[in-house]
Amino acid sequence: MEFLRILLLIAFVLATSEAQQRQSNISLGSSLTPDENSTWLSNSGLYAFGFYKEGNGFSVGVFLAGIREKTVVWTANRDSPPVTSNATLVFTSEGSLVLQSTEGDKYIGDSALSSSSASMLDSGNFVLYNSNGRIIWQSFDHPTDTLLPTQRLLDEHLISSASESDHASGIFMLAMQSDGNLVQYPVKSTPLTTSNAYYASDTSGSGRNVSLVFDSDAHLYLMNSSGVNIRNITDKGCYREDTIFLMRIDSDGLFRVYSFSLKVNKNWTAEWASSNDKCDPQGLCGLNGFCTLIDQEADCKCLPGFEFVDKGNWTAGCERNFIADSCGNNNKSLKYTMEELPNTSWEEDTYSVLEILDKEGCTQACLDDCNCEAAFYKGGNCKKQRLPLRYGRRSGDSNVALIKRYTSPPTTETFLPKESDRKVRTDILIISVFLVSFGLIMLVISIVLFCKSNIWGYKKVDTRRSDDVELIGEESSMRSFTYEELEKITNGFKEEIGKGSFGTVYKGIILDSQKLVAVKRLDKVLEEGEREFHTEMKAIGRTHHKNLVRLLGYCHGGPNRLLVYEYMSNGSLADMLFSKPENKPFWEERLGIACGIARGILYLHEECETQIIHCDIKPQNILMDEHTCAKISDFGLAKLLKPDQTRTFTGIRGTRGYVAPEWHRKLPITVKADVYSFGIVLLEIICCRRNVIWDLPEDEAILEEWAYSCFESGQLVSLVGNEEIDKRQLERMVKVALWCIQEEPSVRPSMKKVLLMLEGTVDIPTPPSPEFF
Repeated sequence: MEFLRILLLIAFVLATSEAQQRQSNISLGSSLTPDENSTWLSNSGLYAFGFYKEGNGFSVGVFLAGIREKTVVWTANRDSPPVTSNATLVFTSEGSLVLQSTEGDKYIGDSALSSSSASMLDSGNFVLYNSNGRIIWQSFDHPTDTLLPTQRLLDEHLISSASESDHASGIFMLAMQSDGNLVQYPVKSTPLTTSNAYYASDTSGSGRNVSLVFDSDAHLYLMNSSGVNIRNITDKGCYREDTIFLMRIDSDGLFRVYSFSLKVNKNWTAEWASSNDKCDPQGLCGLNGFCTLIDQEADCKCLPGFEFVDKGNWTAGCERNFIADSCGNNNKSLKYTMEELPNTSWEEDTYSVLEILDKEGCTQACLDDCNCEAAFYKGGNCKKQRLPLRYGRRSGDSNVALIKRYTSPPTTETFLPKESDRKVRTDILIISVFLVSFGLIMLVISIVLFCKSNIWGYKKVDTRRSDDVELIGEESSMRSFTYEELEKITNGFKEEIGKGSFGTVYKGIILDSQKLVAVKRLDKVLEEGEREFHTEMKAIGRTHHKNLVRLLGYCHGGPNRLLVYEYMSNGSLADMLFSKPENKPFWEERLGIACGIARGILYLHEECETQIIHCDIKPQNILMDEHTCAKISDFGLAKLLKPDQTRTFTGIRGTRGYVAPEWHRKLPITVKADVYSFGIVLLEIICCRRNVIWDLPEDEAILEEWAYSCFESGQLVSLVGNEEIDKRQLERMVKVALWCIQEEPSVRPSMKKVLLMLEGTVDIPTPPSPEFF
């Protein structure tokens, strides 16, 4: 009986508490405008929900109205542009909250909600109730960049604001992950793994449903599903009477606990910060920029020979102060020097590592390599890099960054020679004529000797048995296998793990190292002989990039042509996107996958020793490693195929739905054919669906047509359903895809431009409608 009385008392207290919180009641039909009656206040008058001034317009959100300094703690539709003063916020008779403006109607919360009332609570939580008085939506469940006392973060993330005055999404994320780890990433990190984090609570493996709790006494800690505190983020609470607290991830990438005294009413005071080093946040200085500390304040600088893209915005990064020629142009008028940048650390995306004893040797190695734009030297290792460089900062590391600078040749000063110089000039002219004549004679002799040696060299190779043909070369670490070895490695080609345009793939294990491999048996290969096969293997073997599947070896025994690749444990991108929709990668991960694929194709097109056109870019040829890093497979194999080798069309290499229009017109095929295929794949990554599904309504069956229709009508969110995504990133990715699938190849961007657009480094103009739609 006593127990029952206690339960009734608890129920009464809870009901009374809820009734007290709901004293600020907002009824159906209520409305707000920016100019008058612009907010709904909480009962205490401390918090307000409604319009606040932003830039030249107004945004809607929750902010502290009871203090001199209006502090925004939550923003609705934060990535939509501010509205004009003639906008109206209406709590409709159907129970939806709608922002009506000349730019169109936008819902706050779910458009399907049927609310009966709303309240701005004294806790800073804006809530919607159903007819039974239960909360059916609340701002606390959809945080932007701030947590308030009693608020929790469960399997969610906070995104910093673009700046202190711009509350749109910035570039830093604080994520409470489902693995129990609280982690900070730069939003553009690819992939979002702990290795790319600049802050982590190191609590992964603590079970699901771990939440970040900001307690009523401003204590910040992690709590598991059993209600147990598993990790203190701040040492303790800092409660004081007449003081307001909040936790926010700031635009500089650090998250802090702030206090504001209602008695003193001056400014917000930082009680605690996730780091005392303001250069810790990766990406603060953008691409090709690095962070230094001046009196404990962050200061961004550009690489030598670079300038800020936007001097008022560090995160926009740096760009060269002129356009550099590509390697293929072979412009002899440009001279190169290397400038040293000591004691800096960077994200490494190395394409070649050399063991060189001194810094001077590393400098020369980069100068001699057209593709090398920077090199990192440390402890006898010289690591060649391509631009852009990212996540740079000044550090105590002994690493030296060597940056290639382009300098114009010195201009020749013209003047009239003195009388005393003329004899000297005449002598020089005579000597010059003699040297030129001697050089021409030596050139003729060299040509004769070269041709002779080539003829003899050709005869010597041609008369050797195929078994004696020289292996791939010293630069390659590939291994030559016999057919019998691969038969043993694959247990008689027992476990088939894939079948594609180029052949069948089997799982194998190299016994001496216990290393898993994928063995591809090529079908319908050209029968030109060993030399052609070796030439292609040599080219493929020299391509090394983190977004390409590594070729480990090959077999050319008799009629057999087999390739041995590194094993990809997570299967293909097709498996990830299409097979199990419930396990599809979340939005930021998909953006990272798209950028990874773009980097791989860019390397094939512009950066490897021999340009490679893939000819069959599709999700089945994008494999995923254990870290969900995308790697392109089957590159360089197109030249080995017979002309009729195809999945679908005679005379066309590729797969239906991904081949560019020029294939059908029998026009010359360039790298832009791969750009087209990438555009289709990018749309599939965005929507997590195949490019053609005839079971869908007619207007949605063909993905590229539906995507353009949604883009044209401003309904891009239809492409991702109910998934929570960054709308600006969505628009950027769709625009990139639509540029890639333009019918005219010359209109499509290069892969370098594609990557820059995906990363948000350059603006993207509105794409025209692809003509063949």
